[in-house]
Amino acid sequence: MPGDACCASGHAVSGPAATRPAPPPPPPTSFDLISAQRNAGPARNAPARPTGADVFAIAQRPHLHVSGFDPRAAGGRQTIKIELRGMPAGAAPLVTMQLHSALIAQAGSRHAFARTLRGDWRAQYIEFSSRGKEHGQYQIEVELNCKLNCELNCELNCQAEGHAATRWVCTMVILVPRADATLTEIHQTFLSTHKNVRVIADDASIARVNAHTGGGRLDIDVTARNASIAHLNLDAGAGKVDLGFSTIAWDEDLIEIDVPAPPAMHPFPASCACLVNAAPEAGAQRQVRLFALGECVLGRWEQYDPQSDVLLAHYGDDGQDCSGLTRRLSGRHAVIRRGSRGFEIEDVSRYGVLLDGVWPGKNTPVPLRLGMRIELTASIKGIVVLAVTALLPHGVVMHRIGPGEFAECFYFLEPGRHPGFPLPPYPSEPRATAMPLLFHQNGGFWHLDPVSGVETPLGPAVPLERLSQFPRHTRFASAPYPECWIIRSPSSQLHNALTHDMHTA
Repeated sequence: MPGDACCASGHAVSGPAATRPAPPPPPPTSFDLISAQRNAGPARNAPARPTGADVFAIAQRPHLHVSGFDPRAAGGRQTIKIELRGMPAGAAPLVTMQLHSALIAQAGSRHAFARTLRGDWRAQYIEFSSRGKEHGQYQIEVELNCKLNCELNCELNCQAEGHAATRWVCTMVILVPRADATLTEIHQTFLSTHKNVRVIADDASIARVNAHTGGGRLDIDVTARNASIAHLNLDAGAGKVDLGFSTIAWDEDLIEIDVPAPPAMHPFPASCACLVNAAPEAGAQRQVRLFALGECVLGRWEQYDPQSDVLLAHYGDDGQDCSGLTRRLSGRHAVIRRGSRGFEIEDVSRYGVLLDGVWPGKNTPVPLRLGMRIELTASIKGIVVLAVTALLPHGVVMHRIGPGEFAECFYFLEPGRHPGFPLPPYPSEPRATAMPLLFHQNGGFWHLDPVSGVETPLGPAVPLERLSQFPRHTRFASAPYPECWIIRSPSSQLHNALTHDMHTA
């Protein structure tokens, strides 16, 4: 706007816009004129009145104004209004609010404050229910964050310009009274927890309150009844006075907490990749497939619109056979995920899965064990057979058994988890112990030297032969199946576009 030195996001204005003259001040209101007449001529020994800058600085404290709460609706549905006030001028135009409470459905909800053109924030309405809840006080944990809903490019630009993410927290207490509680009891309970000063005048008496707050904050409840008179004198002429009638509303101060700097992004982010050995030695695999997904689906090999992440095909005497017995695999045959008991496998197919020769049943997760033999399918033997060769703290390594054992093996890693250094002992077979130690963090794959603990991000330009336990002639491919084209539809879980290794040339 004309005359402003910065925009709504806090960026400085460059050029002639920064030197524009400030707009003229608004005309004084009647309240300002009456206050100036009353304050004309300084009184002797009068306390120093706060300046406008001091009052503005105090009034600009970030806080939430909560109103509309009716504790009389015990056991029913309620809606409270939450207003965001006093945010700094450089705050992002969108602030997200996360709520956690036993009163809210599913124990929490997420909302967003959007800044209007006037500079204030659009209020949010929170719904909750006390039905079936025991009477008492319930906490509502509130967390506000800036820039959480920004896109990645916007977040990176904000960090580059020095605009770090900011976080505020506070805790609200909601009273759920007894079903037979009176309004007086409820109101007295509220006043005892939210008001600083309470003055009551009864039976034709006079209540006089002279508050010298110095521009600070003071919540006063004044009650005059039965022909009584209430006289309230505040020294907040330069500030703002909120006058409210009998209602249950309060302010919750927001506490800004320290937010650690976000970790550096991986130079080559990927959730699926492959290590290709152009000249594998005896006992080594040509392709080492890498998967770092929350849920990894094993299924039938399909070049067009596959339904799974791990594409499995039958290997015969003449090599890979993408038809024939491969068609007896389901598009979604089994699922590998991290469960409460470690990594587990679940049969989701129509043809079945044998674990050590036994069918566990459909949709029944089974923890993986070292040496476990996984057969796909249960009706025909030898189509695809896998063996668990290593149980890492952060993943699982599997090798194929029988035909195709030198063609490929698999890493199933938990995304975003570091194994720790030094690495604790883990069960493994000799063929998996000789393989490199890999993990997934900050959006990409890393190599961990088991001796020195040096971490190296993996990418197409990294010379892998210089890293420990990497065989010669090995390169990093950006796709899990770089040897062929895989066309996926937009509904695919893994990708929504054409995936092909552009580094094979």
